[in-house]
Amino acid sequence: MIKLSLQRVLFRAIAMVTKRLCLVILLLVVGCQQAGIGEDKPALPVNDIGAKAKLSKELKIYQNTLFEGKTEEIRIDAATIMLFSEAPLARKILLDALKQGENSAARAAVCRALSQARASQKPVKDKDDFIQPLFDILGTEDFAIAKLAAEATLLFEYEKLSVPLEKIVSPPPLASQEARPLPARARLNAIYALKLQPDMRAIFKLIELLDASEGQVAVEAAKALQSLGIPVGKDAETRRQIINELKRKGREAFLRDWLIHQEAQMRRLEAEKNLWQGLYLSALGKIYDDIGNDEARGKFLSEHLVSSKAIVRLWALEKVSQWRVGTKSELPAEVGPILVSMVSDQNRAVRLKTAKLLALMGQLNSAEKLLEQLKIEQDDEVKTELFVALGGACYYAFLPNSGVKIREEIRKQTLEQAAKYLSEQDTNRAQKGAEVIKKLLEQDGLTSAEVDRYLGLLAERYNQEKDKSDGALRGELLGAMAGLCAQSVYRAESARRFAPLFEAALRDKTALVRQAAVDGLVYVDKARALKILRRDFVNDSSITVRKKVIGLAGEVGGQEDLAWLAEKTAATTESEPAWQAMLKIFKRSEAAVLAKWIDRFDSPDARTRLSDEQKLPVLEMAERKAVAESKTETLKVVREKLALAYSKDGEFEQAAKYFGMLYEASGTPEEKERALAELLDVYLRWPNVEAVVRLVDNCLLEKDLDPNNVIVLSIEAFLSRPPAGAEPNAVLEALTRISSPEARPIWAEQVKRWADRLGQAKEPNKPEQIDN
Repeated sequence: MIKLSLQRVLFRAIAMVTKRLCLVILLLVVGCQQAGIGEDKPALPVNDIGAKAKLSKELKIYQNTLFEGKTEEIRIDAATIMLFSEAPLARKILLDALKQGENSAARAAVCRALSQARASQKPVKDKDDFIQPLFDILGTEDFAIAKLAAEATLLFEYEKLSVPLEKIVSPPPLASQEARPLPARARLNAIYALKLQPDMRAIFKLIELLDASEGQVAVEAAKALQSLGIPVGKDAETRRQIINELKRKGREAFLRDWLIHQEAQMRRLEAEKNLWQGLYLSALGKIYDDIGNDEARGKFLSEHLVSSKAIVRLWALEKVSQWRVGTKSELPAEVGPILVSMVSDQNRAVRLKTAKLLALMGQLNSAEKLLEQLKIEQDDEVKTELFVALGGACYYAFLPNSGVKIREEIRKQTLEQAAKYLSEQDTNRAQKGAEVIKKLLEQDGLTSAEVDRYLGLLAERYNQEKDKSDGALRGELLGAMAGLCAQSVYRAESARRFAPLFEAALRDKTALVRQAAVDGLVYVDKARALKILRRDFVNDSSITVRKKVIGLAGEVGGQEDLAWLAEKTAATTESEPAWQAMLKIFKRSEAAVLAKWIDRFDSPDARTRLSDEQKLPVLEMAERKAVAESKTETLKVVREKLALAYSKDGEFEQAAKYFGMLYEASGTPEEKERALAELLDVYLRWPNVEAVVRLVDNCLLEKDLDPNNVIVLSIEAFLSRPPAGAEPNAVLEALTRISSPEARPIWAEQVKRWADRLGQAKEPNKPEQIDN
């Protein structure tokens, strides 16, 4: 309850500040314009219009809208149309609305229409017709409508207002008045009207009223002067000096000071309004954040989406947008219909935000309402966003299993709207038109003639942009065409129509256009696209184009593309994409091709060398292919490279595996010895002492090992220069435990030398004596 009370207090404060700000803005608009508007024609004898004259059908609609319209905005629109109408009966309708007090909404609409006419500087014919009806309203007790009437009087020069205003603020003695006495509120209404007038004579009249016998009149006059920055003065003499000083300054200086004061007041009130609005919305947000479940939150948002205050509706729309983006749960069902109805909100900002939100929420059945509002919307920006949302809603509705059903006629009308947008000179609107056409041509349901027409419109609009220096729209249009070639039930028709345009656009100076052209060619025919692009565009000035060509080579390229891709692997920005493309081509190639390129990368004069991380996948791929193709020699070479690569990379288990394979596949004693030496080196560096002992023991079973034997040389190299972290003593100790046959004296002597060198006193174990 405390939170809700705070909310109401804050909102009342905002409302108060906003009203004061609107008044200052109105005064500022008035002060910025010239004081005189010129002489008007004599007023029409409105009362002489024939009572039996018939209203036209159109005028009847405006009359009904003025008196019965559901929103203030449409009532004001109706009053404005009739205000500038040449029909005499239109003027009579407005005057009757001002004279009768039963329909205050119609009265207010006419007053606001007059005020807007003043602000727009659009001349009103025979405007003096409205002076007396407005002063009749000033003479009533209803300050709300009197305030609007006072603001409407700014349409007239002060000369035409001074006499009737003085009659209200300073009425003659009651005995001399033929009419009934005016209510006390009327004088205060007139003071408000005087305060609005940017004329020194109005100020003088307010100063005069400071001495009025009615205390409330004097108080209100003082407040009015203070709000305009005019000192009140303590006595008659001081006030006379104030008046003389104003006269001395002159009219221009007075208006300048008046405007400066109003601008300062407007800035202050704007800051004050923003402060209170911020406090109110902060309190509203705190209440919303404290709500614990989605159902209650949805109800809270639903209530505020239909608030009478635009600022609250905008706050609620923002929360809906955050909900959609930031949570996984669906929006409550009741929110959807409210959002759809808000496209016709009387506030422009609300309509704009709603349209942008609905553009992202095609699942809402909003197409019909969006189309209806689009036809009557006057604001260009809002209209464009409504159109974008309409295109998205139609697209979603015609998706399979969307669950949304709309009339086919709506899609056709949307396409017609898209054609209009596409033809506009405004590039942004033309791009929006192209995008909606693309969306709606992705789905089935159009005749061949309709498809041909809209594809033709896209091509025609693109051709209109060919000679223009700014290629942004060309790129967007070509992108829409490419999209239709990629994903559309009319893909074949699109490809036939647009393929020549894509190929020609490759020579365009604008990178965006070339990028879209590449996409289009790829969607039409990848193989043909690569054939065209590899010829002239692998070194295009656009990095995006270059990467697209590289990616395409990875998809459909062959051996002929490996050379230029290899060149790209040396480039900083394209090395990784180029290498990935080469890997894809290698996967489609024979083992011999991979072996050839592995040798090329290892060549001393190679411009590009592979890292170990890059080389291993290629070697493994080459091995699989060689096995599958039964390429024995290629397999031998690849496995040797794999063994060396694993050994270098510290993958000793894998290295041992491949050196073992090489030993088994060796065809000559020399090859076997070389494989054994490499295998022993891997065991020693691993270290795998048991494997070392096993390998040496097996060799000793065959023969004695002299100092030139590859096994002895490998062990000697290890013990002389042990790798970091190695334990040569442990290896030597294991070697001394090998029970070699008696006929291996050379090996026994070699082990003793190693032991002596390393400070080991142990001798190799001798075999037991065996009786004959």
